[in-house]
Amino acid sequence: MPDEHGVRVIVCEGEFDQDTMGPLQRAADAAIADPGIRRIALDVTGVESSDSTLLSLMLHLLRTGRLVLIGPTPQRLNPIFDLTQAGDLFPVMASADAARRL
Repeated sequence: MPDEHGVRVIVCEGEFDQDTMGPLQRAADAAIADPGIRRIALDVTGVESSDSTLLSLMLHLLRTGRLVLIGPTPQRLNPIFDLTQAGDLFPVMASADAARRL
């Protein structure tokens, strides 16, 4: 999905753990490094499973002040959000278009 209005949408699909985070980490690093990107929209609707590695990346992106999640967040993320009480930290938008209008 191309960048629009300074928003980089990164789509997360599948399982995320230490062994599978490489492509997502590289996409996130590229978005952070791009001075033309004002918002990073992480589409988490396709996450099938995750451990704390994904949460760690999400917290790192949140600290940039540019992260918004595209949801709804899947139920599969609830255990890690409940355990860490981090779920309420993340702004969630209903769509990529909504994230672009922020």
